[in-house]
Amino acid sequence: MFKHPRHRRILMIISLILLLISYTTGCFRQPGHNDDNYDGDTVNLIYYTIGEPDKDLRIVNDKINEIMARKIGVTITYVKVGWQDYEDRLNTLISAGSPFDIAFAPDYATSAMRGAWLRLDDYLVGLGKEMYDAIDPTFWQGVRMYDGSIYGVPTNKELAVRDQWMYPASIVNKYNIDITKYNTLESLEPLLRMIGQEEPAYMPMELDRDSHNFFALHGYEYIMNHKLPLMIKSLDPSAQVVNIFETQEARQVLDTLRRYYKEGFINEDAALREPGGLKRGAKVFWKSSGGGPLSETTWSKDRGYKVVANPVTPSTVTTESVRGGIMTVNANTKHPVESIKFLNLLNTDPEIRNLFNYGIEGVNYTLDEHGQVVLTTGKDSNGDPIPDAPVSSYSGVQYTQGNWFILNTMGGDNPEPLDKWNQFRKYNTGVIKSTVLGFTPDLSKLTAQTDNIEMVWQKYYPSLMTGSVDVDTILPKFNEELKHAGMDEVRQEVQKQLDAWRGERK
Repeated sequence: MFKHPRHRRILMIISLILLLISYTTGCFRQPGHNDDNYDGDTVNLIYYTIGEPDKDLRIVNDKINEIMARKIGVTITYVKVGWQDYEDRLNTLISAGSPFDIAFAPDYATSAMRGAWLRLDDYLVGLGKEMYDAIDPTFWQGVRMYDGSIYGVPTNKELAVRDQWMYPASIVNKYNIDITKYNTLESLEPLLRMIGQEEPAYMPMELDRDSHNFFALHGYEYIMNHKLPLMIKSLDPSAQVVNIFETQEARQVLDTLRRYYKEGFINEDAALREPGGLKRGAKVFWKSSGGGPLSETTWSKDRGYKVVANPVTPSTVTTESVRGGIMTVNANTKHPVESIKFLNLLNTDPEIRNLFNYGIEGVNYTLDEHGQVVLTTGKDSNGDPIPDAPVSSYSGVQYTQGNWFILNTMGGDNPEPLDKWNQFRKYNTGVIKSTVLGFTPDLSKLTAQTDNIEMVWQKYYPSLMTGSVDVDTILPKFNEELKHAGMDEVRQEVQKQLDAWRGERK
Protein backbone atom coordinates (compact mmCIF):
# COMPACT_ATOMS: atom_id res chain seq x y z
CA MET A 1 0.00 0.00 0.00
CA PHE A 2 1.28 3.47 -0.86
CA LYS A 3 2.30 5.54 2.21
CA HIS A 4 2.07 9.27 2.38
CA PRO A 5 5.53 10.93 2.64
CA ARG A 6 4.52 12.43 6.00
CA HIS A 7 3.79 8.93 7.34
CA ARG A 8 7.18 7.72 6.14
CA ARG A 9 8.90 10.61 7.93
CA ILE A 10 7.04 9.79 11.15
CA LEU A 11 8.07 6.12 10.89
CA MET A 12 11.69 7.13 10.26
CA ILE A 13 11.70 9.44 13.29
CA ILE A 14 10.18 6.72 15.48
CA SER A 15 12.76 4.22 14.24
CA LEU A 16 15.58 6.68 14.94
CA ILE A 17 14.30 7.31 18.48
CA LEU A 18 14.07 3.58 19.14
CA LEU A 19 17.61 3.13 17.81
CA LEU A 20 18.94 5.89 20.09
CA ILE A 21 17.13 4.44 23.10
CA SER A 22 18.62 1.03 22.31
CA TYR A 23 22.10 2.54 21.95
CA THR A 24 22.04 4.55 25.16
CA THR A 25 20.54 1.68 27.13
CA GLY A 26 23.42 -0.48 25.96
CA CYS A 27 25.98 2.14 27.05
CA PHE A 28 24.47 2.54 30.51
CA ARG A 29 23.40 -1.00 31.30
CA GLN A 30 23.58 -1.79 34.99
CA PRO A 31 26.88 -3.53 35.80
CA GLY A 32 26.68 -6.92 37.42
CA HIS A 33 23.09 -7.42 36.36
CA ASN A 34 23.53 -8.17 32.67
CA ASP A 35 24.69 -11.55 31.45
CA ASP A 36 25.97 -10.15 28.16
CA ASN A 37 29.74 -9.78 27.88
CA TYR A 38 31.09 -6.25 27.58
CA ASP A 39 32.38 -5.86 24.03
CA GLY A 40 33.99 -2.39 24.07
CA ASP A 41 37.56 -1.31 24.79
CA THR A 42 38.89 -2.07 28.28
CA VAL A 43 40.15 0.77 30.50
CA ASN A 44 42.63 0.16 33.34
CA LEU A 45 42.32 2.11 36.61
CA ILE A 46 45.00 2.54 39.28
CA TYR A 47 43.53 1.82 42.73
CA TYR A 48 45.33 2.54 46.04
CA THR A 49 44.17 1.24 49.39
CA ILE A 50 45.48 0.44 52.85
CA GLY A 51 46.68 -2.96 54.05
CA GLU A 52 49.72 -5.17 53.90
CA PRO A 53 50.43 -6.46 50.36
CA ASP A 54 49.28 -10.09 50.36
CA LYS A 55 51.05 -13.13 48.98
CA ASP A 56 48.10 -13.77 46.62
CA LEU A 57 47.36 -10.13 45.75
CA ARG A 58 48.50 -10.59 42.15
CA ILE A 59 46.33 -13.61 41.40
CA VAL A 60 43.34 -11.99 43.11
CA ASN A 61 43.94 -8.86 41.00
CA ASP A 62 44.01 -11.02 37.85
CA LYS A 63 40.72 -12.69 38.79
CA ILE A 64 39.10 -9.33 39.55
CA ASN A 65 40.19 -8.06 36.14
CA GLU A 66 38.91 -11.14 34.34
CA ILE A 67 35.42 -10.60 35.77
CA MET A 68 35.29 -6.80 35.58
CA ALA A 69 36.55 -6.71 32.00
CA ARG A 70 33.67 -8.98 31.06
CA LYS A 71 31.04 -7.09 33.03
CA ILE A 72 31.95 -3.41 32.62
CA GLY A 73 35.07 -3.18 30.45
CA VAL A 74 37.26 -2.03 33.35
CA THR A 75 40.39 -3.52 34.92
CA ILE A 76 42.41 -2.25 37.89
CA THR A 77 45.98 -2.12 39.07
CA TYR A 78 45.38 -3.03 42.72
CA VAL A 79 47.98 -1.42 45.01
CA LYS A 80 47.97 -2.08 48.77
CA VAL A 81 50.22 0.09 50.95
CA GLY A 82 51.10 -0.89 54.54
CA TRP A 83 49.23 0.52 57.53
CA GLN A 84 52.08 2.73 58.71
CA ASP A 85 52.91 4.13 55.28
CA TYR A 86 49.57 4.61 53.57
CA GLU A 87 48.60 8.16 54.56
CA ASP A 88 52.05 9.57 53.76
CA ARG A 89 52.08 7.72 50.42
CA LEU A 90 48.63 9.01 49.47
CA ASN A 91 49.50 12.59 50.43
CA THR A 92 52.64 12.36 48.32
CA LEU A 93 50.68 11.04 45.33
CA ILE A 94 48.22 13.93 45.62
CA SER A 95 50.88 16.61 46.12
CA ALA A 96 53.02 15.37 43.23
CA GLY A 97 50.06 14.98 40.88
CA SER A 98 50.99 11.32 40.32
CA PRO A 99 48.52 9.41 38.16
CA PHE A 100 45.93 7.26 39.94
CA ASP A 101 42.17 6.92 39.74
CA ILE A 102 40.66 5.48 42.94
CA ALA A 103 41.84 5.65 46.55
CA PHE A 104 40.70 4.84 50.06
CA ALA A 105 40.65 8.25 51.79
CA PRO A 106 41.31 8.03 55.56
CA ASP A 107 41.48 11.82 55.86
CA TYR A 108 38.55 12.46 53.54
CA ALA A 109 37.45 15.92 54.65
CA THR A 110 40.89 17.55 54.71
CA SER A 111 41.89 16.18 51.31
CA ALA A 112 38.49 17.05 49.81
CA MET A 113 38.94 20.67 50.95
CA ARG A 114 42.23 20.75 49.09
CA GLY A 115 40.54 19.73 45.85
CA ALA A 116 41.91 16.18 45.73
CA TRP A 117 38.64 14.38 44.92
CA LEU A 118 36.13 14.40 42.09
CA ARG A 119 32.67 15.81 42.85
CA LEU A 120 30.28 12.87 42.49
CA ASP A 121 26.79 14.40 42.74
CA ASP A 122 25.97 14.32 39.02
CA TYR A 123 27.19 10.72 38.68
CA LEU A 124 25.09 9.54 41.63
CA VAL A 125 21.83 10.43 39.87
CA GLY A 126 22.93 8.68 36.68
CA LEU A 127 25.63 6.08 36.21
CA GLY A 128 26.06 5.50 39.96
CA LYS A 129 22.39 5.60 40.96
CA GLU A 130 22.23 1.88 41.78
CA MET A 131 25.13 2.37 44.21
CA TYR A 132 23.53 5.51 45.63
CA ASP A 133 20.26 3.67 46.29
CA ALA A 134 22.05 0.67 47.87
CA ILE A 135 23.82 2.75 50.54
CA ASP A 136 21.94 4.04 53.60
CA PRO A 137 20.95 7.73 53.11
CA THR A 138 22.51 8.65 56.47
CA PHE A 139 25.94 7.82 55.10
CA TRP A 140 25.41 10.19 52.18
CA GLN A 141 24.29 12.88 54.64
CA GLY A 142 27.49 12.36 56.61
CA VAL A 143 29.89 12.61 53.66
CA ARG A 144 28.51 15.87 52.26
CA MET A 145 31.06 18.63 52.54
CA TYR A 146 30.55 22.29 53.51
CA ASP A 147 29.49 23.12 49.93
CA GLY A 148 26.74 20.48 50.10
CA SER A 149 28.50 18.19 47.64
CA ILE A 150 29.64 14.57 47.85
CA TYR A 151 33.27 13.70 47.09
CA GLY A 152 33.44 10.07 48.21
CA VAL A 153 31.54 6.79 48.42
CA PRO A 154 31.03 5.63 52.02
CA THR A 155 31.16 1.99 53.09
CA ASN A 156 27.63 0.76 53.77
CA LYS A 157 28.02 -0.85 57.20
CA GLU A 158 27.00 -0.10 60.79
CA LEU A 159 26.00 3.56 61.16
CA ALA A 160 27.14 4.00 64.74
CA VAL A 161 30.63 2.73 65.57
CA ARG A 162 30.54 2.12 69.31
CA ASP A 163 33.67 1.91 71.42
CA GLN A 164 33.87 -1.65 72.70
CA TRP A 165 36.17 -3.09 75.34
CA MET A 166 37.20 -6.66 74.61
CA TYR A 167 38.57 -9.36 76.90
CA PRO A 168 39.73 -13.00 76.47
CA ALA A 169 36.71 -15.22 77.05
CA SER A 170 38.85 -17.78 78.92
CA ILE A 171 39.92 -15.23 81.56
CA VAL A 172 36.41 -13.77 81.88
CA ASN A 173 35.02 -17.26 82.47
CA LYS A 174 37.83 -18.28 84.82
CA TYR A 175 37.19 -15.36 87.19
CA ASN A 176 33.45 -15.03 86.47
CA ILE A 177 33.88 -11.37 85.45
CA ASP A 178 30.76 -9.37 84.59
CA ILE A 179 32.24 -7.18 81.84
CA THR A 180 29.10 -5.00 81.68
CA LYS A 181 30.08 -3.47 85.05
CA TYR A 182 33.17 -1.86 83.56
CA ASN A 183 32.20 1.13 81.41
CA THR A 184 34.38 3.95 82.70
CA LEU A 185 38.15 4.17 82.58
CA GLU A 186 38.33 4.52 86.36
CA SER A 187 36.16 1.43 87.00
CA LEU A 188 38.83 -0.79 85.42
CA GLU A 189 41.43 -0.21 88.14
CA PRO A 190 40.66 -3.12 90.52
CA LEU A 191 40.19 -5.47 87.56
CA LEU A 192 43.54 -4.52 86.01
CA ARG A 193 45.27 -4.87 89.36
CA MET A 194 43.81 -8.34 89.81
CA ILE A 195 44.99 -9.40 86.33
CA GLY A 196 48.48 -8.03 87.03
CA GLN A 197 48.69 -10.13 90.18
CA GLU A 198 46.90 -13.33 89.13
CA GLU A 199 47.70 -13.54 85.41
CA PRO A 200 51.24 -12.16 84.96
CA ALA A 201 51.47 -13.67 81.44
CA TYR A 202 48.78 -11.20 80.31
CA MET A 203 49.35 -7.55 79.51
CA PRO A 204 46.56 -5.81 81.50
CA MET A 205 45.98 -3.02 78.91
CA GLU A 206 47.21 -2.58 75.34
CA LEU A 207 47.50 0.90 73.82
CA ASP A 208 49.35 2.25 70.78
CA ARG A 209 50.53 5.63 69.56
CA ASP A 210 47.09 6.44 68.13
CA SER A 211 45.71 5.42 71.52
CA HIS A 212 41.98 5.57 71.86
CA ASN A 213 39.17 8.11 71.93
CA PHE A 214 38.49 7.92 75.65
CA PHE A 215 36.73 11.30 75.37
CA ALA A 216 33.77 9.58 73.68
CA LEU A 217 33.03 8.10 77.12
CA HIS A 218 32.15 11.65 78.15
CA GLY A 219 29.89 12.25 75.11
CA TYR A 220 32.39 14.08 72.87
CA GLU A 221 33.04 13.68 69.15
CA TYR A 222 35.72 15.20 66.94
CA ILE A 223 34.64 17.98 64.58
CA MET A 224 37.15 16.83 61.95
CA ASN A 225 39.49 14.10 63.21
CA HIS A 226 41.68 13.43 66.23
CA LYS A 227 44.70 15.20 64.72
CA LEU A 228 42.76 18.46 65.14
CA PRO A 229 41.67 18.11 68.78
CA LEU A 230 38.51 20.21 68.51
CA MET A 231 35.52 18.38 69.96
CA ILE A 232 31.86 18.93 70.79
CA LYS A 233 29.21 17.14 72.85
CA SER A 234 27.32 15.00 70.33
CA LEU A 235 23.82 15.20 71.80
CA ASP A 236 23.77 18.79 73.09
CA PRO A 237 22.15 20.97 70.39
CA SER A 238 23.77 24.12 71.78
CA ALA A 239 27.19 22.71 72.73
CA GLN A 240 30.25 24.82 71.98
CA VAL A 241 33.40 23.71 70.19
CA VAL A 242 36.30 23.14 72.59
CA ASN A 243 39.96 22.21 72.54
CA ILE A 244 39.42 18.91 74.32
CA PHE A 245 42.77 19.16 76.09
CA GLU A 246 41.58 22.27 77.94
CA THR A 247 38.61 20.44 79.49
CA GLN A 248 38.26 18.88 82.93
CA GLU A 249 37.17 15.59 81.33
CA ALA A 250 40.45 15.34 79.42
CA ARG A 251 42.45 16.04 82.56
CA GLN A 252 40.60 13.23 84.33
CA VAL A 253 41.33 10.80 81.47
CA LEU A 254 45.02 11.76 81.31
CA ASP A 255 45.51 11.48 85.07
CA THR A 256 43.94 8.01 85.08
CA LEU A 257 46.09 6.83 82.16
CA ARG A 258 49.21 8.17 83.87
CA ARG A 259 48.36 6.29 87.05
CA TYR A 260 47.76 3.08 85.09
CA TYR A 261 51.05 3.45 83.24
CA LYS A 262 52.99 3.95 86.47
CA GLU A 263 51.25 0.89 87.95
CA GLY A 264 52.49 -1.17 84.99
CA PHE A 265 49.01 -1.80 83.58
CA ILE A 266 49.82 -0.27 80.16
CA ASN A 267 52.49 -1.66 77.80
CA GLU A 268 55.72 0.33 78.16
CA ASP A 269 56.10 0.84 74.41
CA ALA A 270 52.58 2.27 73.98
CA ALA A 271 53.72 5.72 72.79
CA LEU A 272 55.87 4.10 70.09
CA ARG A 273 53.73 1.11 69.13
CA GLU A 274 52.16 1.40 65.69
CA PRO A 275 48.41 0.78 65.33
CA GLY A 276 47.70 -2.82 64.45
CA GLY A 277 50.97 -3.92 66.02
CA LEU A 278 49.33 -6.53 68.24
CA LYS A 279 50.51 -9.98 67.18
CA ARG A 280 48.02 -12.78 66.63
CA GLY A 281 47.83 -14.89 69.77
CA ALA A 282 49.31 -12.16 72.03
CA LYS A 283 48.06 -12.39 75.60
CA VAL A 284 46.27 -9.09 76.22
CA PHE A 285 43.50 -8.72 78.80
CA TRP A 286 41.93 -5.32 77.90
CA LYS A 287 41.87 -3.83 74.44
CA SER A 288 39.51 -1.30 72.91
CA SER A 289 38.22 -1.01 69.37
CA GLY A 290 35.33 0.56 67.49
CA GLY A 291 32.69 -1.72 66.05
CA GLY A 292 29.06 -2.62 65.54
CA PRO A 293 27.01 -5.73 66.20
CA LEU A 294 28.78 -9.10 66.37
CA SER A 295 32.26 -7.53 66.35
CA GLU A 296 33.47 -10.18 68.81
CA THR A 297 33.37 -12.77 66.04
CA THR A 298 35.75 -10.81 63.80
CA TRP A 299 38.02 -9.87 66.68
CA SER A 300 38.21 -13.49 67.85
CA LYS A 301 39.37 -14.55 64.39
CA ASP A 302 41.95 -11.74 64.31
CA ARG A 303 43.28 -12.47 67.80
CA GLY A 304 43.43 -16.24 67.37
CA TYR A 305 41.30 -16.93 70.46
CA LYS A 306 37.75 -16.18 71.57
CA VAL A 307 37.11 -12.70 72.95
CA VAL A 308 34.00 -11.12 74.46
CA ALA A 309 33.22 -7.41 74.23
CA ASN A 310 31.12 -4.79 75.98
CA PRO A 311 30.02 -1.53 74.24
CA VAL A 312 30.83 1.47 76.45
CA THR A 313 29.56 4.37 74.32
CA PRO A 314 26.04 5.07 72.99
CA SER A 315 24.80 4.14 69.50
CA THR A 316 25.39 7.67 68.22
CA VAL A 317 25.90 8.34 64.53
CA THR A 318 28.64 10.94 64.15
CA THR A 319 30.24 12.48 61.09
CA GLU A 320 33.41 10.63 62.03
CA SER A 321 31.63 7.25 62.26
CA VAL A 322 30.04 7.50 58.80
CA ARG A 323 33.36 8.59 57.29
CA GLY A 324 35.25 5.57 58.60
CA GLY A 325 35.66 3.98 55.18
CA ILE A 326 35.45 6.20 52.10
CA MET A 327 36.57 5.47 48.54
CA THR A 328 37.27 8.48 46.36
CA VAL A 329 37.96 9.30 42.73
CA ASN A 330 41.01 11.42 41.90
CA ALA A 331 39.93 14.88 40.74
CA ASN A 332 42.53 14.58 37.95
CA THR A 333 41.50 11.13 36.73
CA LYS A 334 41.31 10.65 32.97
CA HIS A 335 38.64 8.00 33.49
CA PRO A 336 35.80 9.40 35.63
CA VAL A 337 33.07 7.32 33.96
CA GLU A 338 35.00 4.07 34.32
CA SER A 339 35.82 4.94 37.96
CA ILE A 340 32.11 5.31 38.72
CA LYS A 341 31.36 2.04 36.92
CA PHE A 342 33.95 0.32 39.11
CA LEU A 343 32.60 1.80 42.37
CA ASN A 344 29.03 1.01 41.33
CA LEU A 345 29.93 -2.61 40.63
CA LEU A 346 31.85 -2.99 43.89
CA ASN A 347 28.85 -1.78 45.89
CA THR A 348 26.15 -3.76 44.07
CA ASP A 349 27.68 -6.99 42.73
CA PRO A 350 28.16 -9.79 45.31
CA GLU A 351 30.63 -11.72 43.13
CA ILE A 352 33.06 -8.80 42.91
CA ARG A 353 32.52 -7.64 46.50
CA ASN A 354 33.27 -11.10 47.94
CA LEU A 355 36.31 -11.44 45.69
CA PHE A 356 37.77 -8.19 47.02
CA ASN A 357 37.08 -9.20 50.62
CA TYR A 358 37.95 -12.88 50.74
CA GLY A 359 39.96 -13.62 47.60
CA ILE A 360 39.34 -16.55 45.25
CA GLU A 361 36.99 -19.38 46.16
CA GLY A 362 38.89 -22.66 46.21
CA VAL A 363 42.21 -20.86 46.74
CA ASN A 364 41.76 -18.44 49.63
CA TYR A 365 38.55 -19.85 51.04
CA THR A 366 35.82 -22.45 50.63
CA LEU A 367 32.08 -22.23 51.19
CA ASP A 368 30.51 -24.55 53.76
CA GLU A 369 27.07 -26.15 53.53
CA HIS A 370 25.47 -22.88 54.73
CA GLY A 371 27.23 -20.79 52.09
CA GLN A 372 29.53 -19.28 54.71
CA VAL A 373 33.17 -18.47 54.06
CA VAL A 374 35.82 -20.73 55.62
CA LEU A 375 39.27 -19.22 55.13
CA THR A 376 42.14 -21.36 53.90
CA THR A 377 44.89 -21.26 56.54
CA GLY A 378 48.55 -22.21 56.34
CA LYS A 379 49.28 -25.90 56.95
CA ASP A 380 52.43 -27.84 57.81
CA SER A 381 53.82 -30.89 55.97
CA ASN A 382 51.31 -33.13 57.78
CA GLY A 383 48.39 -31.00 56.66
CA ASP A 384 47.76 -29.58 60.14
CA PRO A 385 47.07 -25.84 60.65
CA ILE A 386 50.16 -23.84 61.62
CA PRO A 387 49.64 -22.11 65.02
CA ASP A 388 49.52 -18.31 64.82
CA ALA A 389 49.96 -18.38 61.03
CA PRO A 390 48.31 -15.58 59.03
CA VAL A 391 44.65 -16.41 58.57
CA SER A 392 44.85 -16.29 54.78
CA SER A 393 47.26 -15.49 51.96
CA TYR A 394 44.85 -12.75 50.87
CA SER A 395 42.68 -10.50 53.02
CA GLY A 396 40.68 -7.45 52.00
CA VAL A 397 40.33 -4.64 54.54
CA GLN A 398 36.58 -4.90 54.86
CA TYR A 399 35.69 -1.39 56.04
CA THR A 400 37.57 0.23 53.15
CA GLN A 401 36.04 -1.57 50.17
CA GLY A 402 32.32 -1.04 49.79
CA ASN A 403 28.91 -2.40 50.73
CA TRP A 404 28.99 -5.01 53.53
CA PHE A 405 25.42 -6.17 53.04
CA ILE A 406 26.25 -8.17 49.89
CA LEU A 407 29.11 -10.08 51.54
CA ASN A 408 28.89 -13.74 52.49
CA THR A 409 29.06 -14.29 56.24
CA MET A 410 31.93 -16.25 57.78
CA GLY A 411 31.86 -19.82 59.06
CA GLY A 412 34.63 -21.95 60.54
CA ASP A 413 35.57 -21.44 64.21
CA ASN A 414 33.21 -18.96 65.92
CA PRO A 415 30.87 -18.74 62.89
CA GLU A 416 28.85 -15.62 62.31
CA PRO A 417 25.04 -15.87 62.55
CA LEU A 418 23.36 -16.60 59.23
CA ASP A 419 21.15 -13.55 59.81
CA LYS A 420 24.12 -11.26 60.51
CA TRP A 421 23.16 -8.58 58.00
CA ASN A 422 19.55 -8.51 59.21
CA GLN A 423 20.93 -7.87 62.70
CA PHE A 424 22.98 -4.99 61.26
CA ARG A 425 19.91 -3.54 59.53
CA LYS A 426 17.95 -3.72 62.78
CA TYR A 427 20.85 -2.08 64.64
CA ASN A 428 20.96 0.76 62.09
CA THR A 429 17.28 1.55 62.64
CA GLY A 430 17.88 2.09 66.36
CA VAL A 431 20.78 4.56 66.28
CA ILE A 432 20.72 8.18 67.44
CA LYS A 433 22.01 10.92 65.15
CA SER A 434 24.49 13.44 66.50
CA THR A 435 23.22 17.01 66.51
CA VAL A 436 26.17 17.97 64.29
CA LEU A 437 25.97 15.04 61.85
CA GLY A 438 27.07 16.27 58.43
CA PHE A 439 28.67 19.50 59.65
CA THR A 440 32.07 20.01 58.07
CA PRO A 441 33.81 23.36 58.50
CA ASP A 442 35.63 24.95 55.58
CA LEU A 443 39.21 25.36 56.81
CA SER A 444 40.74 25.83 53.37
CA LYS A 445 41.99 29.31 54.35
CA LEU A 446 43.57 28.01 57.56
CA THR A 447 45.72 25.18 56.20
CA ALA A 448 48.92 26.68 57.65
CA GLN A 449 47.37 26.64 61.11
CA THR A 450 45.91 23.14 60.81
CA ASP A 451 49.24 21.81 59.51
CA ASN A 452 51.05 23.38 62.47
CA ILE A 453 48.47 22.01 64.91
CA GLU A 454 48.99 18.51 63.51
CA MET A 455 52.76 18.79 64.01
CA VAL A 456 52.21 19.77 67.66
CA TRP A 457 49.71 16.92 68.03
CA GLN A 458 52.24 14.40 66.71
CA LYS A 459 54.79 15.70 69.22
CA TYR A 460 52.65 15.30 72.36
CA TYR A 461 49.52 13.21 71.76
CA PRO A 462 51.04 9.69 71.70
CA SER A 463 52.87 10.09 74.99
CA LEU A 464 50.06 11.92 76.82
CA MET A 465 47.30 9.55 75.69
CA THR A 466 49.20 6.46 76.77
CA GLY A 467 50.14 7.70 80.24
CA SER A 468 53.81 7.68 79.29
CA VAL A 469 54.66 11.20 80.55
CA ASP A 470 53.91 13.42 83.52
CA VAL A 471 50.62 15.25 82.91
CA ASP A 472 51.42 18.26 85.10
CA THR A 473 54.55 18.96 83.03
CA ILE A 474 53.49 18.02 79.50
CA LEU A 475 49.82 19.03 79.24
CA PRO A 476 50.49 22.78 79.74
CA LYS A 477 53.26 22.63 77.11
CA PHE A 478 50.92 20.86 74.70
CA ASN A 479 48.19 23.48 75.09
CA GLU A 480 50.64 26.36 74.90
CA GLU A 481 52.13 25.10 71.65
CA LEU A 482 48.64 24.45 70.25
CA LYS A 483 47.84 28.12 70.89
CA HIS A 484 51.02 29.24 69.14
CA ALA A 485 50.10 26.99 66.20
CA GLY A 486 46.76 28.80 65.80
CA MET A 487 44.31 26.65 67.77
CA ASP A 488 42.24 29.58 69.07
CA GLU A 489 41.87 31.04 65.59
CA VAL A 490 40.78 27.71 64.14
CA ARG A 491 38.38 27.03 67.02
CA GLN A 492 36.73 30.44 66.62
CA GLU A 493 36.31 29.93 62.86
CA VAL A 494 34.78 26.48 63.38
CA GLN A 495 32.39 27.88 66.01
CA LYS A 496 31.36 30.72 63.68
CA GLN A 497 30.60 28.27 60.87
CA LEU A 498 28.77 25.92 63.24
CA ASP A 499 26.55 28.77 64.46
CA ALA A 500 25.69 29.61 60.85
CA TRP A 501 25.04 25.95 60.04
CA ARG A 502 22.71 25.60 63.03
CA GLY A 503 20.92 28.79 62.04
CA GLU A 504 20.17 27.43 58.58
CA ARG A 505 18.48 24.38 60.10
CA LYS A 506 16.10 26.24 62.43
